[in-house]
Amino acid sequence: MDVVNSMAKRRRKLSPELEKNISLAKKQVELITAIIHDIDEEEIQEEYKSAFLPVMSSYMSLDQMYNQLGFNDETNSLYQLYLSNLDKFKSEYEL
Repeated sequence: MDVVNSMAKRRRKLSPELEKNISLAKKQVELITAIIHDIDEEEIQEEYKSAFLPVMSSYMSLDQMYNQLGFNDETNSLYQLYLSNLDKFKSEYEL
């Protein structure tokens, strides 16, 4: 029975390039989060946190989906969304 169950479970397709990009994204998110937390003015800090939320959430979704499903069109699209959100944040907010 266990053999049948394990055979039915598909292996995740891995992408070393996407794994590297997710790792870089994690470092970028951690760095920007640290910079935002260093802002003294509470009101400005809150504004930056809100503006950074789409970047953070697209990164977290990407990381979670890649760990569960591996490389596919959805994880690739989420990575593109993360990059787009990051570019938008960087163009609108100075760090």
